[in-house]
Order: sequence, then C-alpha cells, then structure tokens
Amino acid sequence: MNPMKTTKILLALLLLLQALGAQAAIEAGLLKPLAGDDPDARIESVNKIAALASDDAYKVLSAIKNDALFATPDGQVFVIEDGKAFDPATGKTGAPPDGADAITVNNRLRGAVEAALSGFRLLSKDPNERHAAAEAMQKNADPGQLPLIRQALAKETDPNIKALLAMAEATANLQSPDAAARKAAVQALADSSNANLKPVLAQMLEKNGEGSYNEPDEGVRVAAVATISAINARLARTEFFGNLFYGISLGSVLLLAALGLAITFGLMGIINMAHGELLMIGAYTTYVCQLMFRTYFPGAVDWYLVTALPAAFLVAAAVGIALERTVIRWLYGRPLETLLCTWGISLMLMQLVRSIFGAQNVEVANPSWMSGGVTVMGSLVLSWNRIVIIFFALFVVGAVWLILNKTRLGLFLRAVTQNRRMADCVGVSTGKIDMLTFGLGSGIAGLGGVALSQLGNVGPDLGQGYIVDSFMVVVLGGVGQLAGTVIAAIGLGEVNKFLEPVAGAVLAKIAILVFIIVFIQKRPQGLFAMKGRSAE
Repeated sequence: MNPMKTTKILLALLLLLQALGAQAAIEAGLLKPLAGDDPDARIESVNKIAALASDDAYKVLSAIKNDALFATPDGQVFVIEDGKAFDPATGKTGAPPDGADAITVNNRLRGAVEAALSGFRLLSKDPNERHAAAEAMQKNADPGQLPLIRQALAKETDPNIKALLAMAEATANLQSPDAAARKAAVQALADSSNANLKPVLAQMLEKNGEGSYNEPDEGVRVAAVATISAINARLARTEFFGNLFYGISLGSVLLLAALGLAITFGLMGIINMAHGELLMIGAYTTYVCQLMFRTYFPGAVDWYLVTALPAAFLVAAAVGIALERTVIRWLYGRPLETLLCTWGISLMLMQLVRSIFGAQNVEVANPSWMSGGVTVMGSLVLSWNRIVIIFFALFVVGAVWLILNKTRLGLFLRAVTQNRRMADCVGVSTGKIDMLTFGLGSGIAGLGGVALSQLGNVGPDLGQGYIVDSFMVVVLGGVGQLAGTVIAAIGLGEVNKFLEPVAGAVLAKIAILVFIIVFIQKRPQGLFAMKGRSAE
C-alpha cells in the first residue's frame, strides 16, 4: 500500500477518534452549576446532564450520589476516585487538582440524582429493565426528566414500553407552564390505570387559600374531571377482573384440597380429620424432591415438579392406605370414633414431620417457568404459578372423572357406594375397593399439597388451614358429587374474594360459614343430590 495513502487513513482515524472523544465529553457550562450554591440551577444541571444519556453523564451522576464529585475554586468539576481525577468536560484523567473540594449534596439534589439514574434504565438493552423503569417513571415523572423520556421514546421499539413512556411524558407535562400542554397531558392520561395520578388531578380541582383554583385554566379542569372518571372506571374494571382471577385461583386451591376428601368422605362416608396432613405430606414430598434435584441434578432443578407430582401422589396414597388398613377399616359405620381417631392421627403426623424436618417452615421455590406473571389491563398481574395451578386443578378433576367413570376401579367404587351388600354378593372385594379408594383420595390430597407448596412456605401446620374449607366444599357441593365439588370450590373462592374488600377477611369467612349452615338447613343434600341406595 502507498505510504502516503496509509498516512492519510491513519490521520482520518485519529480525527474520528478525537471527534468521538469530544462528543462524549460534557460541556463545561452544564457542569459549572454543580459547583455553585443555587439549588434550582443544580437540579436543572442534573436533568440536562441526564438527558445526554452518555457514559460520562452516568459517571458524573454516580459520582454525585457517591460523594465523589469535586469542584475547584474556579468552578471546574472533577470525578475523583482512587486518587485519580476524571475531567468530564475533556474526558481526560489525571492527578487531582489542588484546592478541589467535594460538592455539597443535600437531600433535594440527591433525590434528583437518584431519579435521573433510574431514568438511565430507560435506555437499557434489557426490555424487562426498560419496562420496569418506564412503569416507575410513569408514577413520579417530573418536567426535568422530559428530555430523557423523549430520547427513550424516540429509540423504543416495544409498543408496550412506548405506551408507558407516553404516559410518563404526559405525567411530567402536568406541571408544564403552558395550559395547552397541561390539557393535552391530562387528556392523554385518561388511558392510564395509575391510581397515583388521581390525587394529582384532584389537586387541580381544589382551591387555594386565596379562593382560586390550583389549576387556573377551566379547560384543564374539565379535562381533569373527565380523566378522573375514566381512571376510576378502569380501576373498577381491573379490580373486578382481578378478584375474578384470584377467586378462581383460590377456588382451584380449595378444589385440589377438597377433591380427595370428596372421595374419602363423600363416597366412603369417612370423616377424615387427618386429610389436611395428607396435603402437608404432599408438600413436604415436593420439598424433598427439590432438595434431591439441587444436590444431584442442579442443572435440571427447574424440572423437580415432574418428579414431585407422582412422588407426592404415591407417598400420600401409601400413607392413606396404611391408615385405612391399620386403623380406619375397623371404624366403618362409627363416625364419632372415626373423627376422634383421625384427629389424633393428624396430631401424630404433624409431630412426626416436626421431628424430621423441624418446626420451622421450609421454602419450596417456584421453577423459573412458573415465576413472574403476565400483565393485563395495564396493571393487573396474573402470576404464572396461579395460572398453572388453575389448569392443573382442571387436569386433576378430569383425571378423577375418568377414573370414576371409565375404569374398573371406578365401576366397583360406584357399585360399592350405591349398594355395598349387593356388590359383595356378586364377588366385588369391598375391602380391597375401600383400601384403593382411600388411597386414591389420599393421593389426590398429595397432589393438592404439591400445588400449595408453589404458593407459599411449607410447614407442619399447612393442612390445618384447609381442612375446614375442604369439608365446607364437599358438604355444599353434595356428598359424593364431583360436579358439585367443582362448583362449590370455585363458588366459595369467588364469594370469598369479592367479600374480602368489603367486609374483611375474617367477616368474609364468617359470612360464608353462616351461608353454608343456612343452605344445608334448607337443602341437606347440597347442590347435587346423591343417587342410589346409599342416598337413603
């Protein structure tokens, strides 16, 4: 290559690098107010520096936050760390200058800096981080952050994040000196679901000490009234659908907890007070599976539930079969003795678990694919673990229906339930069917324990909180009726969630209990009456 041509290329590259360095530097005029005493000028300087969205700007703001920004008597600003001074105006690093003192950072300046630093997340490469930053910015944006918001809005490609940024821009414009800008911002916020905007808009409609409105422009006030009404309507819809979802979620949990009891109590007539402890055994089996995967298969720990589901079913079913063969088989037809005996068994099982795992709760972590949630209607978050549990409950109900209606065990079970003596006469081993049926109900309780472990910590008293609710579901739905159990569980979950905001959690439970007592007085057979000789 021609030496002259090579020299020209190197010279062009050098000039380009110098230009890039000059572009990266911050103008001295933006930095100088930081060394002064005017608080408003310092805040304005922070916002303008943040709007640059450069590495040097981030470095300066971080230095203010960490008390590493120094200024000389002539107003030059340096970032001094580890004995070296970085000049953001030139981009050069050297020895600390003589006479440099740390700038004073008060609470107001620190708050502005923290807000500016959080705004930098709007330009992150991670869309989740940008989404979180835009949501946070929407709640407390101010006019000083408008340059950064607009810069992020211009670069953003995700439509959901762009909508949040537009809301943040409108929130910041509420404090604009231009009435037209304020009115446009108020109208734009009519599509928001942010309840924090209501006090800000309501303040516009209030009068100050002089008897005039805080918002002098009548058009802006009219727009504020309309926007408040729109936000209230949207929040009401969001709350309704949120209660609907969480009611279905609670109903699914109650269904999983009560489904096994619907078999042992509804079909066999056994008042099993240890049913809650079978839920607990399923939850602890899930915990053990998680520990085994963490120890022996750490790379596949997200799939421990695949092993936990059959393991919990088998362990709980084995415990149930052992209880039926050793204790409960001798108590058929004696409900009071069965109740007292199974209550004692429940205490023994809780103490056994305390002796093995300790009295403290243990944590069962959600797999990564069940963590987080999906945001709908602007602000309603539907958690993945609850969504999965809803579909899991439907799957278990379908499996139980198939077992009861399409298998030999289900045929024998229905025969024994309807007429035990006749089934015995035609050769059905009623004792074996009782054992398998109780094992099936116990195994389903174990699956319910797996679901409960994904919603909170697991402890020895886990089952105690669901035994009463499970009996209420079975009795309300109709003894031995699968469809009634499903309807009762979902119905009780919905009623509970819609009553809680009005009456509180305790009064909601009391109201539901009173309703069930009155309902059973009027219709003892529950929602669906049992058919066959056993109904007599």
